[in-house]
Amino acid sequence: MLAIAVFLIYGSLIFKQGQSPSVANISYTSFRQYLIDERIEEVTIKGNVLSGILLSSSPAENTGKVVSKFTTVLPPFLGERFLEDLTQQGVEIKVQSQQDGILSQVIKSLLPWVFIIAIYFFLFRRFANGSGEGMSGMGGRGFSKFLNPSDGLVLKTPDLSFDDVAGQDNAKREVSELLDYIRDPDRYKKLGAEVPHGVLLMGAPGTGKTLLAKALAGEAKVPFCAISASEFIEMFVGVGASRVRQLFKQAKEKAPSIVFIDELDAVGRVRGAGLGGGHDEREQTLNQILAEMDGFSGHEQVIVLAATNRPDVLDPALLRPGRFDRHVTLDLPDRNARAEILKIHTQKKPMANDVNLLDIAQETTGFSGADLKNLINEAAIFAAREGRSTIEANDISLMRDKVILGTKRQLMILPDEHRRIATHEAGHTVVAYFLPNADPIFKVSIVPRGQSLGVTQQVPSEDRHNYPEDYLKDKLAILMGGRIAEKIILGSVSSGADDDIKQASALARSMVSRWGMSESVGALDLRVSTEHPFLGKEINQSRNHSEATSHQIDEAVKGLVEAAEEQAATIINAHKESLNRLIKALEKKETLARDEIKDCLGAVMCKRRKY
Repeated sequence: MLAIAVFLIYGSLIFKQGQSPSVANISYTSFRQYLIDERIEEVTIKGNVLSGILLSSSPAENTGKVVSKFTTVLPPFLGERFLEDLTQQGVEIKVQSQQDGILSQVIKSLLPWVFIIAIYFFLFRRFANGSGEGMSGMGGRGFSKFLNPSDGLVLKTPDLSFDDVAGQDNAKREVSELLDYIRDPDRYKKLGAEVPHGVLLMGAPGTGKTLLAKALAGEAKVPFCAISASEFIEMFVGVGASRVRQLFKQAKEKAPSIVFIDELDAVGRVRGAGLGGGHDEREQTLNQILAEMDGFSGHEQVIVLAATNRPDVLDPALLRPGRFDRHVTLDLPDRNARAEILKIHTQKKPMANDVNLLDIAQETTGFSGADLKNLINEAAIFAAREGRSTIEANDISLMRDKVILGTKRQLMILPDEHRRIATHEAGHTVVAYFLPNADPIFKVSIVPRGQSLGVTQQVPSEDRHNYPEDYLKDKLAILMGGRIAEKIILGSVSSGADDDIKQASALARSMVSRWGMSESVGALDLRVSTEHPFLGKEINQSRNHSEATSHQIDEAVKGLVEAAEEQAATIINAHKESLNRLIKALEKKETLARDEIKDCLGAVMCKRRKY
């Protein structure tokens, strides 16, 4: 408030000064002449400085309109005669103290600095108090939110329970043990067992880490505090550490209690490695968390839960026993888990009779819990936009394509290009249809979506966690099938195989340099990049093998891709007539489902599945 008041006063002075008429600096000779002409109406004497009001003309000639103010310097030898001349002319005389003027000037000169200092202290208090959240010090209490229904606090506990979390039975079992210990600690203390100090929830984005913590808050009958790790960090060094101390102080006062820190990697990154900029405030905050979790002070039954999707960048001191004793990984849900998750997200939505959750779960391999929730929500939006009162199976199917492939694009495609796209996608489909180890074909389309002009969708018959060599080689042949079909049917290739070649090259290189699936190279780890376990992103590293070995790797990769092309060409040449039927059907309908593909290519008995 002080800063605002100073700002208003200073601004008003500047505004008033800017609104005042201009002041002309004239000579004493000119002043005497104006006095003789009776154009001086009023003067103010301050020391040897005289200022006054100058009329546009003498009263005898005109009305004497005021047009400007003036100022002049008086000679030092003036006497009482000067004042008598002013009085005879009818000029009003005012005298001001010179000392008062000096004080006024000093105040005006200091006022901008007072304004700057006031603003500085105002902003400092705002940042020190945690962005002005109503706290009263560097370690204010406003940032931490305890949810304790037994104390009758205003803050509401999340209306969730473990029944609202599906597909993560192992994680729920690990977390529920903490509640059992808190509710009945004597049963464990009899055997000398200690409660785990911390549980780290790890997993890909959308797998339900925060949801599981909210469910724990709903199940717990003890104080529960949820906070994001980024809330510890401020621009002033020491604020984060102070907030950590205050947070754990509150938790210990209300023990037994549970603290949940979301996005732990915001402050828990490896110290001194340069990751995250090496911010001193972040490292001090991390040091305080380490000391609070397992330092000299007692833990007093405070359990800490944390969530992250970047466990690889966390400081090792966080992961040792005594800090985060348990590491719970939340995996992507399998088919049965996806069906349970879909059941939760559809129980409050009107579903049509043709909706089969098991079929949807089968067709959504690789979806996380958040992806499934978004899929059902998109289907509900689409059904509402179409004016229907229930969500139909076709709505979910259309939204599945939108989520995976992107929104349909309206493009003007030339007839020749239309046929080439149909040939390319038909090539993928035919090769995948007749290979024994490939995943079943679900749909093929030449409707432009997202960044692609066409797509061939395969849905695994079961969730895979390990990929055999035969399966990977068939996948290489499928990737090259579109390019080979263009070459055989149209006599040339196009740029449409850009992404296929990229994926095939990456897969073949992984087979050679990571998985030892090349006899010429052998079972050696020759990768030059590491893939993030959850995000799937590669981080380049320095090469640890010779140029000769690199040449062997390149030759082995090239050999795998060429073998895949030969395998695809053999299948396409053997089923060229079926391929042409599929191309014509795609040009006519643009999108073909599994049964329509079967009508074009015929039934075939394969080693692992039957069409």
